[in-house]
Amino acid sequence: MVDLAHRADEPPPPPESRKPDEPPPVMAVGLLGWARAHLFSSIGNSILTLLALWFLYKTIPPLVDWLFISANWQEGTSRADCVKPGACWTMVRARFGQMMYGFYPVEERWRVNIVGLILVVGVAGILIERVPHKLWIGAFLFLIYPFIAFWLLCGGLGLVPVDTSRFGGLMLTLILAVTGIAVSLPVGVILALGRRSAMPVIRIVTVAFIEFVRGVPLITVLFMASVIFPLFLPEGVTFDKLLRALVGISLFSSAYMAEVIRGGLQAIPKGQYEGAMSLGLNYWKMNSFIILPQALRICIPGIVNSFIGLFMDTNLVLIMGLVELLGIAQASTRDPNWLGLINTALAFVSVIYFAFCFGMSRYSQALERRLAKGRRR
Repeated sequence: MVDLAHRADEPPPPPESRKPDEPPPVMAVGLLGWARAHLFSSIGNSILTLLALWFLYKTIPPLVDWLFISANWQEGTSRADCVKPGACWTMVRARFGQMMYGFYPVEERWRVNIVGLILVVGVAGILIERVPHKLWIGAFLFLIYPFIAFWLLCGGLGLVPVDTSRFGGLMLTLILAVTGIAVSLPVGVILALGRRSAMPVIRIVTVAFIEFVRGVPLITVLFMASVIFPLFLPEGVTFDKLLRALVGISLFSSAYMAEVIRGGLQAIPKGQYEGAMSLGLNYWKMNSFIILPQALRICIPGIVNSFIGLFMDTNLVLIMGLVELLGIAQASTRDPNWLGLINTALAFVSVIYFAFCFGMSRYSQALERRLAKGRRR
């Protein structure tokens, strides 16, 4: 004890006489440290990691070889031009216009491009945070753009009329998806509020609609819109097939969207409602300024998940005789000149679907991070 007390009274040694700190172990830092912590932290994780690496080794190199290295990229007019064993992108090049525009007249495709360009610019203006006047851009997209798009796509008033039966390919897929998304979100909000309404009539009607739609698959709704609905119309009265598909998809998506938003509404604490009412806000102001902004922020993952599901379900309109992107790709492989190339067609369609769905998913994650950052402030 005496010796320890004596050492405590001694002054600390000068810095130059101290030993330098030892570096961390090589296996605990860098790439090796990360791999040890995340891939080989236990025997079970090590086995799973090795199995995953074996699976990637067996699948990725042949897939890359088939898609790119041994693929046929040159122009051609038939399968005989695809001499390499890989994917025959020659067929995609020959059918690219049809896959994008369907049977839309070639000389009028500039109208489709203008519609798509306006939509891309408008959506970018809403999604990019630094762009001002988002309210005006949103009003233009919801109130004016649909009429401009209808005029350009269908013609009239100086433009050559184009029947909707000639719509197809990616163009038709985007029309179905964008319309369904734009309609299902506001209708889903109204249905969600109606389901939680204190008025029995509104609540019963809303619940009946939601449960009925959720009880049948989308393909059944489209079949009813295509075959059964015209039977109840007066003789000589018809509705456009594309319009029936848009209505069916929008109503179907609205029912699912309503349940997603209802989940967000139920997550709002009761104190938020009481606080809004204590400020003298009426029902609509309370929901518009206090409740719905919080509920929609909670529901972002579910809302985007519904959008992605809607985008992928658009290929079901094939039952109505509408040929969207997947239908055009399959039809292209039934051409005697391109028989047996279904794998290439499906690979091309998969890339397009993945690009759109992955883009929506990534934006939703970025939006969640941005809103969470604002909440922490």
